[in-house]
Amino acid sequence: MDKTYQPQDIEQRWYQHWEQSGYFAPKGEGKPYCIMIPPPNVTGTLHMGHGFNQMVIDTLIRYHRMKGDKTLYQPGTDHAGIATQMVVERQLLAQGVTRHDLGREKFLEKVWEWKGQSGDTINRQLRRLGTTPDWSRERFTMDEGLSEAVREVFVRLHEEGLIYRGKRLVNWDTVLHTAVSDLEVVSEEENGNMWHFRYPLADAAGNATDEFLIVATTRPETMLGDSAVAVNPKDERYQHLIGKNVVLPLVGRLIPVVGDDYADPEKGTGCVKITPAHDFNDYQVGKRHNLPLINIFTIDACINEVSPEKYQGLERFAARKQIVADMDALGLLDKIEDHKLMVPRGDRSGTVIEPYLTDQWYVDLTRETLDDGRPGGKTAIAQPAIDVVASGEVRFIPGNWVNTYNHWMNNLDDWCISRQLWWGHRIPAWYDDAGNVYVARSEAEVRSKYNLPADLALRQDEDVLDTWFSSALWPFSTLGWPNVDDEALKAFYPTQMLMTGFDIIFFWVARMIMFGKKFMGDVPFRDVYIHGLVKDADGQKMSKSKGNVLDPLDIIDGIDLEALVAKRTSGMMQPQLAAKIDKATRKQFPDGITPHGTDALRMTFASFATAGRDIRFDMQRLEGYRNFCNKLWNAARYVLMQCEEQDTGLDDTLPVELSAADRWIISLLQQTEAEVADHIDNYRFDLAAKAMYEFAWHEYCDWYLELTKPILGKANDNQAAKRGTRRTLVRVLEAALRLMHPIMPFITEEIWQNIKGLAGVSGDSIMLQPYPVADTALVDQAALAEIEWVKAFIMGIRRIRSEMDIKPGQVLDVLLQNWSDTDKALFTTSEAFARTLAKVGNVTWLEAGADAPESATALVGEMQILIPLAGLIDKDAEIARLSKEIEKLQKNLGGLEGRLNNPAFADKAPAAVLEQTRKQADEQRAALGQLVGQLEKIRAL
Repeated sequence: MDKTYQPQDIEQRWYQHWEQSGYFAPKGEGKPYCIMIPPPNVTGTLHMGHGFNQMVIDTLIRYHRMKGDKTLYQPGTDHAGIATQMVVERQLLAQGVTRHDLGREKFLEKVWEWKGQSGDTINRQLRRLGTTPDWSRERFTMDEGLSEAVREVFVRLHEEGLIYRGKRLVNWDTVLHTAVSDLEVVSEEENGNMWHFRYPLADAAGNATDEFLIVATTRPETMLGDSAVAVNPKDERYQHLIGKNVVLPLVGRLIPVVGDDYADPEKGTGCVKITPAHDFNDYQVGKRHNLPLINIFTIDACINEVSPEKYQGLERFAARKQIVADMDALGLLDKIEDHKLMVPRGDRSGTVIEPYLTDQWYVDLTRETLDDGRPGGKTAIAQPAIDVVASGEVRFIPGNWVNTYNHWMNNLDDWCISRQLWWGHRIPAWYDDAGNVYVARSEAEVRSKYNLPADLALRQDEDVLDTWFSSALWPFSTLGWPNVDDEALKAFYPTQMLMTGFDIIFFWVARMIMFGKKFMGDVPFRDVYIHGLVKDADGQKMSKSKGNVLDPLDIIDGIDLEALVAKRTSGMMQPQLAAKIDKATRKQFPDGITPHGTDALRMTFASFATAGRDIRFDMQRLEGYRNFCNKLWNAARYVLMQCEEQDTGLDDTLPVELSAADRWIISLLQQTEAEVADHIDNYRFDLAAKAMYEFAWHEYCDWYLELTKPILGKANDNQAAKRGTRRTLVRVLEAALRLMHPIMPFITEEIWQNIKGLAGVSGDSIMLQPYPVADTALVDQAALAEIEWVKAFIMGIRRIRSEMDIKPGQVLDVLLQNWSDTDKALFTTSEAFARTLAKVGNVTWLEAGADAPESATALVGEMQILIPLAGLIDKDAEIARLSKEIEKLQKNLGGLEGRLNNPAFADKAPAAVLEQTRKQADEQRAALGQLVGQLEKIRAL
């Protein structure tokens, strides 16, 4: 092994070996275990959230593969309709070309070209993260096999009456000219206005009177499509007007006053204008009162021909200004108020989303088809998806996310599945010139199914399906469905676990459950692991505009400062923001980001992996796990130094003697193996990582390696004991490497390859070795108690050395007071450890009541360790040293307390900064108290 750990020298080499050797494919006769990759969009690169996600999934895959399960990690990517089309359109626009210039067929060729490039980038990144999917089974949502599944599902649902075409209100992106899902709409609070308009009441002849109803609106332009004014039927001010009409200003149309609970008497005037074709709430009111749906917009959100000629062709916000001016000129503008409102914008285009009435395709989720008396009005697609979660057939981790799932499922609306795009699965429906609609898997099947003449002209629907439609089929379409005899489908469906974010519980999770139950008769997965967001160390969401985005590959490989600054500021249109991010980046990473390797990153993610909680990614924690890798590396080099070309107990005919330290570390290994397996089985990767770390660093590296030195030293000629210790050294290390491999695959493989022969193990790769299983018969309680006593004894003496600034190599005479027979027996059996590691000289066992000189003291249980200080230290020099340290601490503590007592800091500082300052003050206070105590003790000599 090299002297220093260099992850870049081992990671890609081992990954290539694993992949080329075919280790990722399912093998063996064990029980099937499958996880589907949450398919990344082919629109860019992987971010920190993906890195965390992949760590959890790959840990489970490697763990179950080592347990002997027939394990499949199914890879693939999603075509990401809107996002991908926009990327390619922007590239074309930079060349002065639109998709319409190219035409549909040529444009799609360009998208496929781009998909090939982007998909390759994502797969390279997944490999760098150490993930082990079966790449031979890679899928893409628009592969022919998956496209066949999409057509099959669409046709079957249509034949059952569960897919229909209808005119309804949708979120309309006026730039992209397509319906978008709620997930693609970002609503944020913005400053706006509330306009109050007077609507004249009409007399019996339909003429305007001098009486008015005052309505308030944030969207004056929509008044051109008003169908009614609503008042609450319990509002005594307006009860007498229900059933009467008002004259819609500027339009002259009579619209009724309707009574509806949607109107809140406590808000505004209690009168609400109702525009069913341009507001989702109004749409529901319109349905209840059978109001006309009047669409006043074109697809560009310009006023259409339905409205008065004066406004036709005006863009919606220009129309707003004109309408307000005209209402004011007519004396019908009552007042204008400043108003904060939530404005919905398309997450891709940035434009304000318009509720828009248009023909779309829908999956029927709300029509009641059940006859067993259950309430809810859910179709045979939706209700079973509610039932399987209620019964525990599908489990959410953490369990509180069931409430979010149920909220969505109990407030369903029919699912709009059509999109006005070119990139995606084209809807398998054809039209003739008379407008008749025919649904089938192909045009040939249409003609056969509907007995149409060969000369009847047909045109296929121009729309494509919502990306979530094909994603909903992912757990079974990737396994070969609709070929129900596919061996992979039989073996691996249902899968074991899905890992995803909380924001797509309805959009993806619920729909996979619906379609899985509908078409496979079983749930698509047993467990749903909901992860939080990966944020920066201050708890801020990572975003380019904040300049706090971290790229997992930059952490793995390192990046210099100038490249990092350029990366974070690239494409920014605002010079001031770019300058701010430049400055912050240089302050945060003055030397850039040094390479940390994949294993350190994966271990860091694991340490944060508590289900459902957001992750504050701390570079200091990452640095700590980089040091952990170094610690493992150096420990392995020590083991090789002690064991290479030496007897490691492989010959069973030779005697082997295990020391208390050997039996202790073997016992701890069993306990750790049981603990880690339990934590992984319960998705507590944070606790699994903690248990691995504590065992490997603190017990094996810090203590056991030190405890082996007295036995393996030249002064000891007990060959059976040396043989036992060498055997324990390599076998415990080999087992620990297998234990840690699922989280830290590369370093464990490299070390394992170097020590496997010494441990009597053969095999091509650690990833094909069995995962360690605890053997409680190997737990030696006496050894555990003995070594814990030894550790306490050694640490007590080391603490005194540290507090009194005594040199580590100086041999110390020790007095022992208040000891028991057990203490004396333990010291006798472990004397070599105590004398070697604590540098103990003469040991005096004081009888009860015997006087002792002024000493530094430590406790081991009830027993006191006394180290007489007279003559051991330079009293005057030590007093001077401690006084200087105390003065420094007092100054630092005063500064911290001054900040905490300053209202300007205490009331305004971020919570994380405030907590860190309090923590520092507490630490300084404790250290100060300790030093003052030491100073008093020295002065008393």
